[in-house]
This record gives sequence, C-alpha cells and structure tokens, in this order.
Amino acid sequence: MKNVFLPLIAIAMFFSSCKVIRPGYAGVKQKLGRLGTEVHTPGPVMYNPFTSRVIVMSIQTMDLELSISLPSKEGLSITSQISILYRLNPEKLPQIITNLGKEYETIISNVFRSASADVCSQYFAKDMHSGMRSEIETEIKKKMEETLLSKGIIIEAVLMKSIQLPAGLSASIERKLQAEQDAMRKQFVLEQEKLEAQRKIIEAQGTSDAQKILSGGLTEEIIKIRTIEAFEKLSVSPNSKIIVTDGKTPMLIE
Repeated sequence: MKNVFLPLIAIAMFFSSCKVIRPGYAGVKQKLGRLGTEVHTPGPVMYNPFTSRVIVMSIQTMDLELSISLPSKEGLSITSQISILYRLNPEKLPQIITNLGKEYETIISNVFRSASADVCSQYFAKDMHSGMRSEIETEIKKKMEETLLSKGIIIEAVLMKSIQLPAGLSASIERKLQAEQDAMRKQFVLEQEKLEAQRKIIEAQGTSDAQKILSGGLTEEIIKIRTIEAFEKLSVSPNSKIIVTDGKTPMLIE
C-alpha cells in the first residue's frame, strides 16, 4: 500500500513545483528571500516549492487613469481626466520588484503630478483647450521618462482626455474664438472683393485698349473701301432694295 502512494506523492510534488507563465507576463524566481536575475518568459518554470517561489508580473500595456487639477501659467486650476499608458520593461523586472515592488502605480502617479505641474505652469489655460494639448502631453511624457525609464517603466503616452476650464474663462475663450473666426471670414470676403475689383479693372482696361486699336485702325479711306464692298455685295443680291445716299453714308431700304 505504501508503494502505491509514493508515485502519487512524487507526481503531486512535480506538478506543485511547476509554474506556468501566460503570454503578456514575465516571472522571476525568488529563493530563500533572494531574487534571481533571470527573467522567465511565457511557458513552464520549474522551482522547489519549499524554498522558492515565482513572482509573476504583467508586461502588457496598462492604463492608469487620474483626475487631477493642473496649474496654468496665469495661476488658474484646470481639472483634467488623464490616462497614462505604460508598460514594464521585462529586462528590468528584477530591479522593479526590488526597488518598487508591486505597488509601482503610486510612484507613476506621483511622478506624473510633479511633471504635469512643471509643464502646465508654462502654458496658458487656453493652450490646454486648443491644438497645443498634444505638445503639452508630449512634454509631460518626456519629463516622466527622465525619472521612470531608468527604473524599468516605459511611458507610452500621456493623454489629456478632458479639460474643464473655469466657467468664466471658458466663455471668454469661446467668445475670442468666435471673434477670430468672424475676422477670418471678413478677411476672406475682403480678399474676394479685391480679386473681383482687380478682374473688373483688367476687363475694362482690355475693352478700352480694344476700342483704341479699333478706332485707330478705322481711317476714312478704310470706311470708303468697306462701303464699296458692301455696295458690291448688294448688287448681286436677288432682293430689290432702295439705297439712299448723299455720297458719303448709304441708307438701305428693302
């Protein structure tokens, strides 16, 4: 009977000392309190359950969401919803576990608060509500990387999802933007009117030049020749016509 249980115990011990790391995760062995330096990728990891364990952490892209009040250059407080996209560098997983532990999101949050305060204080409140938002996000990301990249945390993006300006300032910005749009529209109309005026001037100048050329070319001799040519054409016409003339200007009556 004893011989029957021994193989079962051996099989149970074998499976209890095997840790399976799933895709998107990485693991590090810890033996007798000491953390190993080898990073284990997805797959089975063998270890002694009596003296060791495997610490598994996600290396996928994660999203840390914060609601924070940001300072502006003019001293206003701007409420914003922030998403910080980050991931752990698997090569530095032992360093992350040793220095930061598993509660590293608190550190990311604190680094962001410091970096965002430094960056946003250089911009006006209206800049955070305009096309400069992307520039502010990039500057905050760079500032965070100065602290976190060496610790094994890779910041992929900082996204300012919503910006809530003070009510009075928001209305003032909207009025200013509307005034700018009105000014741009008036400028466009003015440019169109200038182009139309220039077109009319060119057209009038062309008509005037054509008349000058035509009047300059119609001499008395040419008019007489044209009159004779007209009479010749009339003489071959089958219709009866009466021509009244003083010898200079003909008048035709059919």
